[in-house]
Amino acid sequence: MDGREGPVAASLRFRLSLWISTAIVLGATVAGLYSWTEATAEAHRGQDTQLRQVGYLISRLDAVPTSPMPRERVGDVDFDARLIVRFIDAPGRTSSHAGRPPFFSPSLPDGLQTVAVGNETWRVFVRTNSKGVRVAVAQQTAVRDAAARSSALRTVMPILFLGPVLVLLVTLLVRAMFRPLQRLAVRLGERRENDLGEVDRAALPSEVWPFVSAINKLIARTVRALSLQRRFIADAAHELRSPMTAMSLQAERLAASDMPDEARARLEALSAGLSRTRVMLDQLLALARTQESRVGQPTQVPLKKAIQECLEDLVPLAEAKGIDLGVVGDADPAVGGRPVDIASLVKNLVDNAIRYTPPGGRVDINLAEVDGRVVLDIDDTGPGIPEQERARVFDPFYRVLGNGEIGSGLGLAITASIADQIGATIALLDKPDGTPGLRARVTFAHAAPAAAPRDA
Repeated sequence: MDGREGPVAASLRFRLSLWISTAIVLGATVAGLYSWTEATAEAHRGQDTQLRQVGYLISRLDAVPTSPMPRERVGDVDFDARLIVRFIDAPGRTSSHAGRPPFFSPSLPDGLQTVAVGNETWRVFVRTNSKGVRVAVAQQTAVRDAAARSSALRTVMPILFLGPVLVLLVTLLVRAMFRPLQRLAVRLGERRENDLGEVDRAALPSEVWPFVSAINKLIARTVRALSLQRRFIADAAHELRSPMTAMSLQAERLAASDMPDEARARLEALSAGLSRTRVMLDQLLALARTQESRVGQPTQVPLKKAIQECLEDLVPLAEAKGIDLGVVGDADPAVGGRPVDIASLVKNLVDNAIRYTPPGGRVDINLAEVDGRVVLDIDDTGPGIPEQERARVFDPFYRVLGNGEIGSGLGLAITASIADQIGATIALLDKPDGTPGLRARVTFAHAAPAAAPRDA
């Protein structure tokens, strides 16, 4: 897993959020329409009840006027917002006083009804009391509908507000539920190549546990396969060392005897080949050991002391080629790791620099602490490495052609494996002063003070 998300359409989080949000929107729409319809109908029923109550109240008054003028004054009373009251004649009778509009026909039957008066539509309740007086309580349908819509809108408004809030809440909750998977992807992406431990499923949802268990089983099979491969390489190298040593001894004994010059030349070539093969077997064993998992915490290794111990083995090689080999600077930091690993890393880099530096050249080892990190620079005056091949030289058995040196191509592979295990980085750079050669820079993770030597 590289931590990057794929296309949006393939995202389970996106699809889950989309379907839940769609269900919420559809549910809110249906609930809103139903609530709007019911609230409007309820508002109309309440308005009809109001008309009835006003009509019953007026018709039960003891002092109901019978003359047109008092009727007109009572008709001007507005018992509720936009309600009008009109006294109308009995069917078949026509009053000489027309009164104020709206005019309702005396032929209207008792009860609730919707009538058109001119260009307006009215909801009218007509009631005739025991004295034969007819009262009409009316309200414009436009006013009724506006009031009903206002009441329905107040009912639907919470649903309209909660819909987007629920969609946003669902999106946030789904994102929070998938966050453990994102953190797992980040942790797996940050793992080093040699970190083949099991994936912890404690913080993950139980639905993902079968997937995590399958990954752990795959990792276990991979670890077994790699262990078998490394064990085979180590065993093969170890088994080959004995016959190679015997052949080298036989070649040395044969060199002590008298033989023609042509045979001696061929024997020297054979001895050189045997020597290279023995070095390659030793490096194969070293590579297999460095790739095995380490048990226990690393210790603090004084880097300068490790360099001095390596130089004791490499000074004869440098002197044989007339190379000026030395340590520049007084820094003495300590780095985390196993002493044997740190020594192998330094030795392989310095040995590489000596081998590829022409006779009479120079190899400088510089130690420094930069921003809390330990930086080890090994500068040589050799031919250098083309920039396009600097990444490949860390692959096992890869060698740059045309340099005239004979080797197995395992030295830098070993250093890269060690650096990966101790959390260091290796870079091959041009020398800053522009002179021919190569700078091998190792940057260790953290600087630590070197342990003070104890008194004997």
